[in-house]
Amino acid sequence: MQLAYTSYVNIYIMKNGSIIIIDDKTDMLSFLKRLISRELSNPIHALSDPMKTLSILESDNVDLIISDVKMPGKDGITLLKEIKEKDKDIPVIILTGFGTIEMAVEALKYGAYDFITKPINNERLVHTVRQAIQYRNILKEKRILEEKFKLSTLQRELIGESEAMHSLIETIKTVASTDETILITGETGTGKELAARTIHRLSKRSNGPFITVNCPAIPETILESELFGYRKGAFTSATTDKKGLFEAASGGTIFLDEIGDIPQSIQTKLLRVLQEKEIKPLGDTENIKVDVRVIASTNQNLEERISKGQFREDLYYRLNVIHIHMPNLDDRKDDIPLLANYFLKEFSLQYDKDIRGFTDNALMFLKSRHWKGNVRELQNVIKRAVIFSRTNFIDVDELEKPASLSPCPETLIEDLLKLDYRTAREKILRDFTESYISHIMRKTKGNISHAAALAGIERQSLQHLIKKYNIDPSKFK
Repeated sequence: MQLAYTSYVNIYIMKNGSIIIIDDKTDMLSFLKRLISRELSNPIHALSDPMKTLSILESDNVDLIISDVKMPGKDGITLLKEIKEKDKDIPVIILTGFGTIEMAVEALKYGAYDFITKPINNERLVHTVRQAIQYRNILKEKRILEEKFKLSTLQRELIGESEAMHSLIETIKTVASTDETILITGETGTGKELAARTIHRLSKRSNGPFITVNCPAIPETILESELFGYRKGAFTSATTDKKGLFEAASGGTIFLDEIGDIPQSIQTKLLRVLQEKEIKPLGDTENIKVDVRVIASTNQNLEERISKGQFREDLYYRLNVIHIHMPNLDDRKDDIPLLANYFLKEFSLQYDKDIRGFTDNALMFLKSRHWKGNVRELQNVIKRAVIFSRTNFIDVDELEKPASLSPCPETLIEDLLKLDYRTAREKILRDFTESYISHIMRKTKGNISHAAALAGIERQSLQHLIKKYNIDPSKFK
């Protein structure tokens, strides 16, 4: 199956970087430059002043640094520490005429590639320099492979060849390298969480945690303690300290899904986190610094909620440093066959079905339909079609199988008209939710994860509904 985007990362061809040699003795500097120039073609910067090293490091592609220890202005060990703070991968060879075991251990501890005493053995120095350059090239190749791996993950998940998806992926690549707060907007089912995960994976925080908070699924009474944690004794049932999700996400990314639904009391505290980069757990008197990138999402018009006094304007501007809007499926209809085939392959494997594709009529039907639930709705339609299919090709009939609801009988309408609008709406919603969850739990024999997948919602959201409507999953097993 074809995947989107053959190449969106600029993989450079490795060229020889320069070598910096630092020694305050001009005759030694000239000797080292001549010796290395005879053996290697790398450009060489010969410096008698160690203070110039870092500026060259910032402006040039440097493969190796060779430095003396005893120099006026800055000694070699101090310079080594500063170099490693700028680029930990650059090999540094330390030369000294006053070598001791303690000095060698200290140099190696701070990341020196090797420690060579004077008078210099020419053969040994050239051999060490060659090895160091080779080591540098291996690290460069490793970085390229890591970048290619990130790209391959991006290709597998953000599927599409439309102009809208090209633009989206370019934006994600650009903002991933920053550490700024991001607000992702878009209709339900457009892949806002997927975009957030991709940004995290391509960022410098990719080795840190990625924590998702489904804001509407957490009751208001416990949302604060979930986000910021609490200390023992903060309330009656707080028998131990609990780390909040912000603290747990330190060094990584926290994704606040459907941020528009958080209560205003939490909005105020969240604003402080974004401003000060610190949290205060419930029951604590001290603030805790957190190193977290915040990505938020919403399918609501936050500016409209601001005008109604439902969302803080200052929080909105703190969240909306970088704005990414997810295109809906109607804006990328040419991607529908690609997405449909991707889901077909995924679910055919999952349900052990030998389904080889769609009929032409089926693909035309998929492209002509309006997808209110966007990619998630398309995914669920393909999943149902695979489950019920009895042939090797999906046709229109299987795609049209509804997850339909019966219309309300007249008698029910009359009963509802006896109630006020809010009560009637809540009754219909309760009856529908209880019936829908009971049917889907019966179908999956009480398996909550499977039921959530079929329903197209997060497992945590389904658990919240089960608890809210007092549904016992064990009855369906």
